[in-house]
Formats: sequence, C-alpha cells, structure tokens
Amino acid sequence: MTHQRSRRYVSRGTIPRGIAFVGALLLIAGGPVVARGADPATDPHSELFAEKQYPSAMDCAKCHERIYEEWRSSAHAYASISPMFNKFEQRINELASGTVGDFCMRCHSTVSTSMGEKRYVPLWDRTEVAREGVTCITCHRIDEEYNRVDGERRVVPGSIYAAMTGSGNGANLKEVIAHKDQYKVKTAPGGAGQDIHTNIFHFAQITRSDFCISCHQVAVQPQIKLEVVWEQYRASPAAQKGIQCQDCHMGKDPGLANGYDLDHAAVVSGQPIGAKRTHHDHSFPGPGYAIAHPGIFPHPSKDNLDQAKAFRIQDWMAFNWLPGSYRIQNDNGTYTNVTLVWGSDDFEGYVSSGKIKTNCISPLWIDKDRSQAYDIIQNNLTAIQKKLRQRDQIMANGSRLDGPFFREKPRLGRPLKFYYKVTNLNPGHNFPSGSLGAQPEIWLDVALISPGGTNIWESGYVDDHGDFCDLHSDFVHSNQIGYDEQLFNLQSKFLTTDVKGTDREMYLPVNIDFDQLPFIRPGANPVSVMNHPPFIRMEQRSLPPLGSRLARYTVPGAVMQSPGQYKLAVRLRSRAEPIYFMRFCRSTLEMQRLMNERTANIHPYAVEFDVE
Repeated sequence: MTHQRSRRYVSRGTIPRGIAFVGALLLIAGGPVVARGADPATDPHSELFAEKQYPSAMDCAKCHERIYEEWRSSAHAYASISPMFNKFEQRINELASGTVGDFCMRCHSTVSTSMGEKRYVPLWDRTEVAREGVTCITCHRIDEEYNRVDGERRVVPGSIYAAMTGSGNGANLKEVIAHKDQYKVKTAPGGAGQDIHTNIFHFAQITRSDFCISCHQVAVQPQIKLEVVWEQYRASPAAQKGIQCQDCHMGKDPGLANGYDLDHAAVVSGQPIGAKRTHHDHSFPGPGYAIAHPGIFPHPSKDNLDQAKAFRIQDWMAFNWLPGSYRIQNDNGTYTNVTLVWGSDDFEGYVSSGKIKTNCISPLWIDKDRSQAYDIIQNNLTAIQKKLRQRDQIMANGSRLDGPFFREKPRLGRPLKFYYKVTNLNPGHNFPSGSLGAQPEIWLDVALISPGGTNIWESGYVDDHGDFCDLHSDFVHSNQIGYDEQLFNLQSKFLTTDVKGTDREMYLPVNIDFDQLPFIRPGANPVSVMNHPPFIRMEQRSLPPLGSRLARYTVPGAVMQSPGQYKLAVRLRSRAEPIYFMRFCRSTLEMQRLMNERTANIHPYAVEFDVE
C-alpha cells in the first residue's frame, strides 16, 4: 500500500492543536478517546465521554437543516448502515480469519474506528454517530491533509462547542456568537440556548478533489486496487480544466459542473445567517442506492428526530413495512383478502375491530405506536424515491446511447445486423467508476419485438435471480438458461490464477475456492516490475472519460419470418451489486429483491422499422 500524508500545521489550513479542542484527548495509535485517568473497562462514564467528543449529525441538523436533509439519504450516510457492506465485511473477515481487521471500517465508519469500537459490534450496539457512516465530523473535523492512505485518517475529537473545519472563514459564526442572546445560542455547557461550535477554520483541501483520495483511491494487501476514482480523475479532461469532484457531486445539477445553488450557511433559531453563499449539496449524487429497511435508513428527518429515537434497530428489523395480504371476515360471514401495511389507518382499524388478530404482529410491536412508525417509514420512502430520481439523473447526465445503426437493410429470413454506440459524457472518470471490489454493473438490454408484439430475441436478459447470463449465472451453469454470447457489459472483473494455471473471473482479488485465506502476503516478484500483483489482474471494461464503445448485435434470420413493423427496444441498466455476489456474501432474499427492484434503467427507448 502507498502511504502519503502531508502534515501542515498552519493556522489558515488546519485547526491549531491545543486551541480548538481544549480538554479533548488526541488519538494515540488509533485508540479511543477516554476521560483522563479513566479505565474504559471499569468506568461507566468513559464511553459517554468518548461519544460526546464525536457529535452526531443530528446535533448539526438544528442549524444546518437543509444540509442534514440532503445528507441523511446519501451514500455517505449509508456507508456504515448498509446491510450489503456489513454482510460483505463480515464474510471477508471470516474467510481471512480476521486478518482484514478494521480495514473496511476506516472509510465506512471513520468515527467508529477513531473511537476504538470493534468492527464486529452489531449496529444496535454502536454509538449513534458511528452508525452515521461518513457523517459531518468525518470531513469537518479533519485537520491534516491526507492523500493516498487507504482510509487511514483520523477525526479530531472535540465536543459540540469545539471548532470545525470548512471552506469558509467563520465570519457569519462570529456574528452569531457576538449576539448570543439574540440568536439564543450557547458556547459552553449549562444554561438555556442552542449548542453551537465556537469557531470555523478554513481548510483549503476540503474544496479540492485530493480531499477525497483517502477513501476513493484504495488498494488492498496484494496491492490490487479496489477504489480507482482518483487515478481516473487525475488523468481526465476535467482535472486538466481544474474541475473538482465537488463541482459535479455537490453542484446544483447532478454530474454536471454547472455551478452551485445559493443559500444561507445556517439558520439559527429560525433566523437565516448572513447573505446567501455557495451551497454545496451534501446528497453527493452517485449511482448507488439503499436496500436497508426504511425504518433504519434514511436517518431520521429533523421533524421526527424525537419520534424515531423511540424505536431501536431491533424493533425496526421486526417491523413489516411491505404490503401484506390479510383475510378479513365481513359482516355477512364471508371473507375478503385485503392488502395492508402495518401502521396504516386501514390496518390499525381492522386490528382495533378485531378483524385482524394481533398474533400476526411481532411481539415487539404489540404495544408500540405502529402508526407513528408507519409515518416515519413513509417519510423515509419519499426520501429514497427522491434519491433514486437523483441517481437516474446523474446516470443520464453522464452517458449517451445512440442507435440502432443497421449495417444493411433489414430483410425477411436474413440475419439482422446492427449496433448501438455507448458514450461516457463524464469528463472526470470512467463509466462506471467507483469500487471495483463491489463490481458495479452497467449493461445493455436490447430486445427485438415482432409485428405481433412478441419478444423474439434479446441480449442483456436476466435469470431468475436477476443476474445477467454470463459465466457467473447459476442458471447458465445448470443449463436452465442460455449463455448470452452478445452481452454488452461494462463491469470490471478480477482475473485470478486457477490451481492449474489458467485465469478466470472472480468477484474477489483472490481465488478463494482453493485458498481459504485471502490475506495474500507480498510475493518475491515486485509489483513495479510485473505491473500487476502476482496471480491477480484487473480486466477493466469501463469507458474512460468522454470515451465510446460500440455494442454490436446479430439477430438470426430464422426469427424474422413475418413481414411487418418490428421494434427494437433498448435500455442501459445499472445495478449497485451483482446478485451472485450478494448470495456469496449471504445476503437475505429481501436485500436481493430490493437490489433488483431499484436497478436503474437509463435512456430507455424503442425504434420501429419495416421489414418486407
């Protein structure tokens, strides 16, 4: 791994030590912060002290409501709570006999790592701020310029009153503090008023792309790359023009460097602070999407923070938020099947009247306010749908699909040859980009519809699990469905050396089928000479910035026997995780269902043509 960290202790770029966080203990060798002289094993107050040194995003929401509302459904907010991440992180540690350690947690829950929480602690036993993943202080309590350090950076501890880092200079904050009574704020414990941080230090790196490197350019032990966005960006047209990651991922138009919205930096006690300034959108639009229980994620909105705290994660896991079928006895003695959701007015009405027995409800929810839980879930589902629309927008803004282009005039009984052109409009990184370890999928689904409306040919179809039909499909292996020989797939793969020396595609950078310890030690042959780690290569199929590729197809002439009007329907499809990989990680059927249901369909359209 490459470790580069620049220490620049200058007041204009960092938080001066000993001034900004008076009374807080700095981290030593990655250990937790505890009260001076306290023993975490025996002192019940040490854990509370540590937690207070890492304020939650919910504390920030009181003055930064818009930013919090954007963040609470973002991929950053999802990083630690993602069920797929937790399944994978546990699976790889099991296979590696624990040698992976907290490597993944460094990025997915930096605060948790800084606090010294064990990686295997379940979500419901973690502190609230640790469950927030990449939370406010993950970025705004960093006082050093970290570069390629594989997620190994530290959040500086301090109470809610301690200073923050940001792109501004704190002028508006100084005005608020100078008139504390008017704004009803306080800068120390005790008394009435809204808690507020006491200073903001300008941190130049937070406005540049290299601030993102430590988590978005990552290599694992055998020196194979998992996160590659930075190296794609640094050689891109966007980098040459000075366009930063923030310009596309925090601007007013998802995926486009079209400038920023304007808004007040904060609203304190209902009063907007200062003049409107550049607003950085903290929803961080990208191709990913959530599949967690909607009671657990998104994080609670500012309007229902108190209500949401009434329910534990264990409670939510037992709450059935999906519509279910219930058999209701009518007044005339007949029965009717109705589809209802727990907590809805209709469901609760039937429960109250005795027409739905409480034995169909989890014991954890017999005496809890299901109606309140229903309202929270509906609010979160609305936020999820907004996030999915934003996901679709950034994918559409970053790509173009042209075609079909026919190689010759379509005729009955002859092979139909045509192609589409797929273009990456993004000047900053590949399409797709992101984590190669999770292998995000983008593929082309093309179908030929006959004059009678029947689907007579298709490429990009999926099996019963939802996997497209390549070498990883269980249904292809069992001959239940045909191998898709013309599949156009932009998904990158690991190539590992098999026992007998051949290479094959794998979803991990190690052949776990014969080597049950994926902690690969450095080999005798240096990577710098081989240009790739021994026995591991990456087959990268993604499109480079502004690059294009042709998807060529041939439809057998035997399927085109009827004259008339045919239709070619096409769509680019994007899925955050392969289903075969989810099964390998022992994901639940519910997780797989949501992953399939929320697959993006980009640029869907159809073209009609006549065949004589």
